[in-house]
Amino acid sequence: MSNQWSSRGRAWWRRLKAHPIARLGPGLITGVADDDPSGIATYSQAGARFGLDALWTMPVALPMMVAIQLMCARIGRVTGKGIAANIKDAFSPTVLRAVVVLLLITNTLNIAADIAAMGEAAELVTGLDRHLMTFGFTVLSLGLQVLVPYRRYVVFLRWLTLSLLAYVLVLFTVHVPWRQVAWHTFYPHLTLNAATVTVLLGVFGTTISPYLFFWQAAEEVEDMSLKPHAKALRDDATEAVMELRRIRWDTWTGMFYSDLTAYFIILATAVTLHLAGITHIQTAAQAAEALRPLAGEFAFVVFAIGIIAVGLIAVPVLAGSAAYAVSETMNWKASLEAPVLKARGFYGIIAFSFLVALAIQYSPITPMQALFWSAVINGVVAVPVVAVIIVLASRPAVMGPFTSHRLTVGVGWLTVILMGAAVLRMLWPD
Repeated sequence: MSNQWSSRGRAWWRRLKAHPIARLGPGLITGVADDDPSGIATYSQAGARFGLDALWTMPVALPMMVAIQLMCARIGRVTGKGIAANIKDAFSPTVLRAVVVLLLITNTLNIAADIAAMGEAAELVTGLDRHLMTFGFTVLSLGLQVLVPYRRYVVFLRWLTLSLLAYVLVLFTVHVPWRQVAWHTFYPHLTLNAATVTVLLGVFGTTISPYLFFWQAAEEVEDMSLKPHAKALRDDATEAVMELRRIRWDTWTGMFYSDLTAYFIILATAVTLHLAGITHIQTAAQAAEALRPLAGEFAFVVFAIGIIAVGLIAVPVLAGSAAYAVSETMNWKASLEAPVLKARGFYGIIAFSFLVALAIQYSPITPMQALFWSAVINGVVAVPVVAVIIVLASRPAVMGPFTSHRLTVGVGWLTVILMGAAVLRMLWPD
């Protein structure tokens, strides 16, 4: 009987891995991790505060997201090394340390905000204590990341990407004035004072976040390491055309999926919370709770469950991206495929990030503060980090003949200019 069940289990696993969703790469997981619980809260804040006039941010963000993530994925596959390792080779140690320290700080704050939001959402759905649920999600995420090999863990992450469809379902429970939606998407009416720009910077900061850059490049390296004869394209260009085409398709798919979902979250909160006069939302769980009397029990449950499911993707990505960056800086082995004893420093950073994030739940720093500052700091930190990535992706000394396309680089520099201007406007008094 045990052999029969074992045979069935192996057959089920083979079917799961063979499914088209399971074959999509780092771009899809990166895109879904972009809509993490703190991101959901930020998009909900924008929709509740500005209504339909916040929708324009997503069409504007999409080409910027795609351009930057394309460069990151390309860097990983072409060089066979992550972002931090390439910064280490091409820039001074000061630049490397600054980038990695800022990444570690913002990621830890982001993890704290995310696990808090997951705990609150779980409490709303189950009635169990949020601190107990937060602790449970922390242990679960850390255990899966440390104990399950990457080749298996990544399959489940890919299937969890379906959780973003929850925010599409919410729109079926409310009335949506589509003509007004189309108009306000392209002709918004906003006063760009410092307070407004701070919220918008949070939206762009949570959409174009440094942890996504490091993660996608690192996962290209991880995926390459699982193929016995695969080499960095800079060293062996045999599969260059096929691999670069795959990266484009994977990245466009993941970023479009992420961007469209964020658009729907803003829309759902705009046509419910904003219209009802609820303009101040602090967390994703508050957005879910506020939806209950306005859109019904189904919308509330779907929104809350989506927070938990997306968090199970985003939290490992946040911890993993910081661990890759620190490990590459310190010349430690960095791989989710490696056993714990062979990559102690790498897994140590992951555990450290989780434990500090968990400790923040019991500190004077509230999850709301962690949420706000993680989004805004991501927006500030993204400006110099994107500039560094553009330089790397444009250098023949780094990329060989596979430097990024001029249009991609141009959109990247436009991103730096726009986000840099937003940072200066935020800091400039009215």
